[in-house]
Amino acid sequence: MTDSTTIDDSNQRAKSVVLGSAAGRWIAPAATGWRAVGETVLIMVVALAIGSVLVPDNPLLFNTGFPWAWLLPLVIALRYGSLMGALGAAVLLGGWYVFYGMGAAPQPFPTRFFLGGLLFVMVAGQFGDIWSARLARANEINGYLGDRLAALTKNHFLLRLSHDRLENDLLARPTTLRDTLTQLRRVALNDHSQSTLPGAEAFLKLAAQACQLEVAALFEVKDQQPATEALVSLGGKVTLDPRDPLVEYCLATRTLAHVRVPELRHMTGTRYLAVAPVLSGEQELIGMVAIEQMPFLSVSHENLQFLMVLLGYYADGVRHADATRAILETLPECPYDFALDYSRLARMQRDTGIESTVVALVFDMDESRNALYEQVRRSSRALDVTWAAQGTTRRAFLTLMPFAGESALAAYLVRIEDSLEAQFGVNFEAAHISFEKLTVTADQPGDALRRLLARCHLDA
Repeated sequence: MTDSTTIDDSNQRAKSVVLGSAAGRWIAPAATGWRAVGETVLIMVVALAIGSVLVPDNPLLFNTGFPWAWLLPLVIALRYGSLMGALGAAVLLGGWYVFYGMGAAPQPFPTRFFLGGLLFVMVAGQFGDIWSARLARANEINGYLGDRLAALTKNHFLLRLSHDRLENDLLARPTTLRDTLTQLRRVALNDHSQSTLPGAEAFLKLAAQACQLEVAALFEVKDQQPATEALVSLGGKVTLDPRDPLVEYCLATRTLAHVRVPELRHMTGTRYLAVAPVLSGEQELIGMVAIEQMPFLSVSHENLQFLMVLLGYYADGVRHADATRAILETLPECPYDFALDYSRLARMQRDTGIESTVVALVFDMDESRNALYEQVRRSSRALDVTWAAQGTTRRAFLTLMPFAGESALAAYLVRIEDSLEAQFGVNFEAAHISFEKLTVTADQPGDALRRLLARCHLDA
């Protein structure tokens, strides 16, 4: 009942506003220039003619107790301003001359009548001019605010659409690159099966979630011959057609083949959207991912490049023994996780140019530095891989920072130093903490790490 009453009241107010606006336009139209002049003269002439017909002996209604003749110039002054009010007064003066000053017995000119009426009209005209100016100013302001409101409404609508699109994207792809690689690391490390592609099912699920794959499958490749039956499928049964143009292109070039590749743009007869190779660290083709269905907006270079990064990361995990042998032979004390991720990031730097960094914070081996050392260990990020290297007189805490260049390294050091100052009131210099850095490259990774430890002077 309350809602219907409110709606009715709103409708009544809307109708009254509409009617009021229509009546206002009829009573006080926005006439300017010669139209206002013509209306003023016409109204005064018609009024004088009606007066001469109804009261022939006194058209201007002198000595009737009220100056009725000035009523129309007053209204004109309120509508159009003091100038049109003065014009109405001039027409009224001409009417007096016609009706009272041109006869056989002309009457004396009523000075007080015209002087008082003219002042009355000028005051009303001044009032009309002021409020017309204020109304015009208010209309300009309202027009500007209306434009701003319209623009704000459009921006709000676009923001709502953008929010809905972002929400859908986050629901379909709720993980970031760092989160996905962190989960992918667990897949490679936790699967101890003897399969050629260990952890294939878990990997395909992660890739589908990160890259929005709907129907896809992972196939083994042995001796350059891909298997026709899928090792793992997602979204339905998928088979591999060796004669498909995308499959042939992927086998020949060992690169990503998709419908937007310039060489394949005009090809026909493919059933796949993309075919991606799974390459080990030695560029050996060990598997293929065939994608049959995925959202249209996801078939982009960035999303497919992301898939290739995941495939390279997974392939390095599959071939972890070969990828980390050089590091483990040079540094037997290096943790397996650290060596594995260093090898992966070295390969990614070689293939894609993505930078990663190893930073070593060096502490003195005494009890006063134990709390500082533990605070730094607790400050490690989830994606970082750490190595606590011990010496006889010093110890180093090495942090492998994926996808981190000079700026990320500087931010990491500032964050650690701020943490130490907030917790213990000391900085690196006061705590005698030094640091060394190493940019991850594919050039002799074991020797590079050994030289980094040598710069730390752990046995000094």
